[in-house]
Amino acid sequence: MNAQQLSMRLTRVASHVPTGAIVADIGSDHAYLPCYLVSQGLAERAVAGEVVKGPYESAKKQVKQEQLEDKIEVRLASGLEAIHPEDGITAITIAGMGGPLIVSILDQGLEKLAGVSRLILQPNVHAKAIREWAQTHQWAIVEEEIIKENNKIYEILVLERSSQPVAYTPAQLLMGPVLMNQQTEAFREKWQRESAQWTNIIASIESTEQTLEIVDKKNELVQKIKLVEEVLNGENS
Repeated sequence: MNAQQLSMRLTRVASHVPTGAIVADIGSDHAYLPCYLVSQGLAERAVAGEVVKGPYESAKKQVKQEQLEDKIEVRLASGLEAIHPEDGITAITIAGMGGPLIVSILDQGLEKLAGVSRLILQPNVHAKAIREWAQTHQWAIVEEEIIKENNKIYEILVLERSSQPVAYTPAQLLMGPVLMNQQTEAFREKWQRESAQWTNIIASIESTEQTLEIVDKKNELVQKIKLVEEVLNGENS
């Protein structure tokens, strides 16, 4: 993978960036995504934010190599601290982290979202945390994708501000309102796999002391399995 040939995962993330956007890519690593967006004419300008010194240096080197220093600024900063008011950022991409970490980044930089109209988020795990955040902060899920690459399954969530309160059902929070309707092969594989893992966990804790915590955990997993089965069987939309 390089700035001109992204992985399928990042290519799909890039596809949701509005043409002409001013993008902040948070946790940019080698800055492949912003370099691709700008060089392909998909984004007008970009900020590449990285909190770790090594990847920050790699990103600066990549931007220089692509001769995009006039269009992409690389900043060493934690989360949305990489964004300055004068940047005029309109879209934010955060890819390759866990859902709770992405939520933490958004929560810690809420004031930085002023003027931002779209969030393109690709959690490696626990996308539910992002959907719960979207509901709480009145961001609507306008698009979702689920893809399989190198035997790993990834979800991509596209959020836009909503003028109305946002409310999702428990099944939609867990599995995704758009993804539930599409029911792709990758979607069904993911949730069949998750359900099987939860069933194994329940079986493994049956023989342990049934403390209140264990019973609560078991009930939570049983409820999740029920939701998944209903969705996969077309009983919950």
